[in-house]
Amino acid sequence: MQRSIGSRYQTHGASNGVNGSNGHADGTRSHLELDALIVGAGFAGVYLLHRLRQEGYNVKIAEAGTGLGGIWHWNSYPGARVDSQYPVYAYGIPEVYNTWTWTEQYPGEKELKRYFKHVDKVLNISKDVLYEHKVVSAGFDPSIDKWHLVCENGKRITARFFLGCLGFAAKRYFPDWPGLDDFKGYVCHSSFWPTEGVDMKGKRVAVIGTGATGIQIAQEAAREAGHLTCFVRTPNLCIPMQQGPVDPETAKKDLETLHGMLNTDRYDNVAGFLYSNPTKSVFDDPPDVREAVLEEAWRLGGFRLLFSYKDIITDQAANDVVYDFWAKKRRAQMTDPEKRDILAPEKQPHAFGGKRPSLEQDYYEQMDEPHVKIVPVKQNPITRVTEKGIVTEDGTLHDVDIIALATGFDSVTGGLKDIELTGLNGEVLAEKWRMGTYTYLGMSVANFPNL
Repeated sequence: MQRSIGSRYQTHGASNGVNGSNGHADGTRSHLELDALIVGAGFAGVYLLHRLRQEGYNVKIAEAGTGLGGIWHWNSYPGARVDSQYPVYAYGIPEVYNTWTWTEQYPGEKELKRYFKHVDKVLNISKDVLYEHKVVSAGFDPSIDKWHLVCENGKRITARFFLGCLGFAAKRYFPDWPGLDDFKGYVCHSSFWPTEGVDMKGKRVAVIGTGATGIQIAQEAAREAGHLTCFVRTPNLCIPMQQGPVDPETAKKDLETLHGMLNTDRYDNVAGFLYSNPTKSVFDDPPDVREAVLEEAWRLGGFRLLFSYKDIITDQAANDVVYDFWAKKRRAQMTDPEKRDILAPEKQPHAFGGKRPSLEQDYYEQMDEPHVKIVPVKQNPITRVTEKGIVTEDGTLHDVDIIALATGFDSVTGGLKDIELTGLNGEVLAEKWRMGTYTYLGMSVANFPNL
């Protein structure tokens, strides 16, 4: 089996390295003393490094990959892009935004990779990044009130502060289906998608998963694959993205107000967007006005639909109204009744907005194509994988050449629990969190000082 899933036993594949403190040869096994070690070079880690350097701390980032960007360093799968509209998905740092212009309303992974190279050039981040340094263990030493951290390559680091900027998607999830290793085709987890891409033209492709990644891969794969099979457990209640270019003249004018948008305005919205927080409830408006409000949110795209009224996720009757509007729109886009009932059921599968909807461009039209098959795995689960493809409970063998795993991550806490992390009195974080994630304000944990 060919695969691009790194390995179930190692997090990342080989790399060619980049400029910066990559710790090879002469420094890999040396000991490093710091005020603070940041783990992860995504948005949070890079910003924290920038701010702590300004405050005079001796600080470094340990990063398992070979470049900045966190999830955007790894994401190369087809269709990968943000679902936050220009300009909020960016740093509010003047020297960064004054010298950068976005080209798309919803930037894709290639533009985000360029953005992080720009950030690196402007802020000189890489000089304080230990690339290809995956932290595997960390223990607090009460005799000196510091953390001792060990990297997979043998590097040892001592720091007063251990700052985990691992992101919510640091540990990949791989299904434990019997026979996956026997598959003779190509298997690829979304976060290990090769940068050169995967040739799906004319191939039989399976996409497993319906989170944002699964939606994006399926949407793109349908354009090229000879046959596409999408294994759907819970349908994603997708909202229109309404993608488009950023007008250069608009971008120039925005520079005058960008500081306020990025450093004040986006914090006024409960989700960090530039939308106004809703003040009215669904039933404050008569049906014709309500319909017009929802239609306008649909036309503009993005997550505006969720911010049309203030009680959408607090009142079931209000939620039903918005779901019915959504279902009417989606069902009108599809001609295949079986697919329509799976992807846009008349009865909502869960509260609208209760699971984060994805943004799509033409997902429903693509899924409606005759060469696309939808398999509802709640009713007909995957039981095993063979040399030729995927077998479901009804005994059907779905012959495929490529399996795209959009099966997600051990989200939010998986990255921290993946580190052998020991606090005071020998307490292990993974064990402490075995029955639940206990923290103070989501920021600190008892018996794990300065973490």
